[in-house]
Amino acid sequence: MDFTPIARLIFSSRAKRTDKWNGHVEEIQRKQLQWLLNRAADTEIGRKYGFREILNAPDIVAAYQSTVPTVSYDDIRPYAMRMVNGERDVLWPGVCKRFAQSSGTSGGKSKYVPITDDSLRHNHYPGTSDVVAHYLKMNPRSRIFSAKSFILGGSFANELNLKKGVKVGDLSATLIDRMPKLADMVRVPEKRIALMEDWCEKLPALAMAASKSDITNISGVPSWFLTVLKEVCKIKEVEKISDVWPNLEVFFHGGIDFRPYRKEYEALTDPNKMHFMETYNASEGFFAFQNDFSDHSMLLILDGCVFYEFEPLSGGDPIPAWKVEAGKTYEMLISSSNGLWRYRIGDTVTVDATDPVKITIAGRTKSFINAFGEEVMEDNANRAIQAACEATGANIANYTAGPFYAHDNKKGHHQWLIEWNREPDSMGNFSAVLDKTLQEVNSDYQAKRSHTIFLDPPEIITVQPGLFDNWLAMVGNHKLGGQKKIPRLNNTRKLLDQLLEMNAQCKMHSS
Repeated sequence: MDFTPIARLIFSSRAKRTDKWNGHVEEIQRKQLQWLLNRAADTEIGRKYGFREILNAPDIVAAYQSTVPTVSYDDIRPYAMRMVNGERDVLWPGVCKRFAQSSGTSGGKSKYVPITDDSLRHNHYPGTSDVVAHYLKMNPRSRIFSAKSFILGGSFANELNLKKGVKVGDLSATLIDRMPKLADMVRVPEKRIALMEDWCEKLPALAMAASKSDITNISGVPSWFLTVLKEVCKIKEVEKISDVWPNLEVFFHGGIDFRPYRKEYEALTDPNKMHFMETYNASEGFFAFQNDFSDHSMLLILDGCVFYEFEPLSGGDPIPAWKVEAGKTYEMLISSSNGLWRYRIGDTVTVDATDPVKITIAGRTKSFINAFGEEVMEDNANRAIQAACEATGANIANYTAGPFYAHDNKKGHHQWLIEWNREPDSMGNFSAVLDKTLQEVNSDYQAKRSHTIFLDPPEIITVQPGLFDNWLAMVGNHKLGGQKKIPRLNNTRKLLDQLLEMNAQCKMHSS
């Protein structure tokens, strides 16, 4: 039975509300900050910075920004760990018993982000509803509720000694674990499999369970989901996942840039039915979603109990959402119902529209290459990879890049470590298109590459199959699957040297 028509009626009002955001960005965002400050006024952090006094100020936004400092995770780590140990009313009212463990690709250490009941109730689950509501609005022919959803998540694996009742792991694990029973009935796989910790056991269990189901929609990180889909195809002995799930119609994806993977997904699915919808659902909150299939940018969720600030990369103080300028790239800061206050989440975003605000993720604040003044960001790299793949028929499984410093009569250049699903028809052409595209999208890189005075062309290094998975397993098996990902760009040689050493060992063992 197809319940989509009923769901369409239920979700229609949620989709319509965002049409009323035009002209009201400031009004909505001011209300979010007011609610957050009032809710947390009697917490330790609220008393420290005088949230009640800020609420009585003539301009609470100006008072808030002048009183409360911006912070990174290292600044709040002591508070977060006290919350993990059961203290109440620290960063947010009450006791928090769930925490999202981040792989810490920006800082190198694991982060434990509070997932409060308020953040689930007012942000994460409503954000999911927004995605479904707008998908139904964009696709009037949808039959998404005629069969099941396949949600790929992580686990509660961690290295902490926790008090009874406290759970630490991937955000997706908490979302699955706390999912309403009605939603749980239309989801695969069963919770026991979905929350398995060992990815080596989990992959075949996931694939087997999914291969026996009728699936209309899938949700997860593109790189990991591709592995699962191929395993399902292998079980069913077919080439395309649409031969297993003829009713598959949409992939709700996030976590990493989808563009380098799009061709592979298009090849596996039915182009007459399949849609792709990007979401920005991080450990720290659900921030944005794609609301137009023809537009890669995402609509910023203004009323999700998050107050946004944007710090210009060119310098200057953070500004609220109603003061951003289209075409500019900013570091995004949040204040939210999980107790994060003027928090730097580590992402940079480009503003594509201002009323309402639409953004694209430009990259991580610490995922870039600027060893030679070239300032290459993740978005630049993903565009270049996509163009090179399209030009050469290549398809990548994973990649990372970093600087090679000049020595032995060699100029400095970028090394790209790539694991292929399908190698390019010409490695030289792949490198040339990659280089050309980077110059087209990044004027600083173009200047450094001019006449190869400062930078030589990029160097492509093919690595052994499974190298990146092996690295993730080495730095912690719990990092496999879920929201975990390879750092795309590195401003030092640390990761590249580690991977190259592992790659050499793999070659030696296989020879």
